Amino acid sequence: MPNRVGAVIWITGLSGAGKSTLGHLLWNALKEAGQPALYLDGDVLREMLGAVDAHGPEQRLALAHTYGRMCKVLAEQGAVVVCSTISMFHAVRRWNRDHIPGYVEIYLKVPLDELVRRDPKGLYAKGVNMQGLDLPFEEPEAPDLVIDNFGATAPDQAVNLILDHLKGHPS
Repeated sequence: MPNRVGAVIWITGLSGAGKSTLGHLLWNALKEAGQPALYLDGDVLREMLGAVDAHGPEQRLALAHTYGRMCKVLAEQGAVVVCSTISMFHAVRRWNRDHIPGYVEIYLKVPLDELVRRDPKGLYAKGVNMQGLDLPFEEPEAPDLVIDNFGATAPDQAVNLILDHLKGHPS
């Protein structure tokens, strides 16, 4: 049997940018299309790894590297992994791009004032250990696709943008 290498679709952006919503919708669309898709959410992974309170810069960086390595292992087993995570570190995204065949980076770009307005988890109101507020974030240098995820772009439209991009992306 031939080896099948999967892919990793890394959806990144700040808290409240819509990563989980788009990740779930994309995962469902891929499954409906017959892809061996898996979905990993940064919040769920953080809880699973016992790192709910790990919000310092070094802890965030270590978690993001862990997510990347986990995605790599799953993709090597043939899965199409959709991973929704803040992981706003150049070092993580560079490692992913260098080590994960089929890596596709999607950046959900939303202005900070819109993120503060949305604040679905109440994190911006607390304002402690928040990337984009009191912690710096490294905006992606070369994402494969940037989606301005505010205003007129509905979640289904954003998923279609990703799917259209994936059709033209070499596996």
